[in-house]
Amino acid sequence: MIFTQHYLGCLSQASYLLGDETTGRAVVVDPRRDVDNYLGEAAERGLRIERVIETHIHADFLSGHLELAAATGAVISYGEGADVEFPVELLRDGQRIALGEVTLEILATPGHTPESICIVVYEHPDDDLPYGVLTGDALFVGDVGRPDLLTASGLSPETLARMLYRSLHDKLLKLPDATRVFPAHGAGSACGKQLSSETSSTIGEQRRTNYALQTIDVDQFVAAVTGGQSVRPPYFEYAAHRNRELRPLLDDNPPSMLDIKDVCKHARAGAVLLDSREPADYASGHLRGAVNVGLQGRFAEWVGNVVPADRDIVLVGDPTRARESKIRLSRVGFDQVVGQLRDLAGILAQRPDLVETASRLTVGQLDELLRLEPNLQLVDVRCPGEVAGGIIPGARVIPLPALTDSIADLDRTALVVVYCAAGYRSIVAASVLRASGFNDVSDVLGGFNAWQAAGLPQETPSDGRPRA
Repeated sequence: MIFTQHYLGCLSQASYLLGDETTGRAVVVDPRRDVDNYLGEAAERGLRIERVIETHIHADFLSGHLELAAATGAVISYGEGADVEFPVELLRDGQRIALGEVTLEILATPGHTPESICIVVYEHPDDDLPYGVLTGDALFVGDVGRPDLLTASGLSPETLARMLYRSLHDKLLKLPDATRVFPAHGAGSACGKQLSSETSSTIGEQRRTNYALQTIDVDQFVAAVTGGQSVRPPYFEYAAHRNRELRPLLDDNPPSMLDIKDVCKHARAGAVLLDSREPADYASGHLRGAVNVGLQGRFAEWVGNVVPADRDIVLVGDPTRARESKIRLSRVGFDQVVGQLRDLAGILAQRPDLVETASRLTVGQLDELLRLEPNLQLVDVRCPGEVAGGIIPGARVIPLPALTDSIADLDRTALVVVYCAAGYRSIVAASVLRASGFNDVSDVLGGFNAWQAAGLPQETPSDGRPRA
């Protein structure tokens, strides 16, 4: 048997290539959109990819089922109930797919989504112990899939959580404890709230250690998995819709190079100027109005959190990273990159009228400013699980995915200071506010971690909930 986990760290997303060495037949499960890695491995190992299996309709990334089908002629398969615009072969509960000796068994595991499936993998069809189970977003290492992403479809989180409870206890936990668990996501994914950095486990280990599996009471389970979830990222609904569509295939060509005149023309027409350089480089000088999301972090995810999906994007960072930026944006369905600024260094040097710097404060400077400026608007952009451990006194908590919907609640004419845990998200937030017309915005170097390390005061609202 050939079994490969392809893990994409910048999206905390795992996909899998499974093949039978004797027949050369293979499937790919939950592929990302840029599919050359699967095609390359298949060619190297002498495999024919004949099927693409999606464990569910994904919301956090744009899957590569159409790209793989176009490249290989593979059949696309989902669990029963999947509503998509392209031809698929639906897989039923208990169905077995033989690749040769390697055999896959489908388990219907609704809960994260109604059509969710898991795939039990056997090296030989008569094995009592499976090699492993691909659990999609039903079961993670340390967590289970969040059940609150389909409220727009009329399915309540409580209804889906009850479905998930049954799927876990009636299907997955019936597998032998030694069965390896291979999920679709790891730590950092917004598809759960406390995923482990480990990318595989066993059923037995999860039975013992996963918080969501520690109770046999369904009501306690519902309360545990529906509470404390992060704000649903704004782009999730858009990506899920595009995963249902017969959409255009990935265009991985470098974006067109644009002169500053054309960049300004696109900006006046409503395009977002996106600078993917590191925060320090952005802060020292950038095109006025540009939003900064560093390419070295969770770039595509955070762009999806702060940039509307219907806006054109012009890249105004490092031209040598333009193609990489474009591909990473395409992984979450943002295909609207219209070009890249040709000569950023020249603009920074020769056009001071188009350039601005970003204010960044140390925690000491913030501590002093809080005493001097009673009208300062202090914004904490961390998620609920983070702020539960404390906030800077007087801070207003607006998780970064909720920022664009909360801009109207802030005073554009008053001083704003933004912080997060360590500084990456705060400069994203500050750049969004600056691009939205706020006059005086700063972010905090080192964020709450630096504030806490300096021994400066913090507070937790008396009701245990973050200040809103």
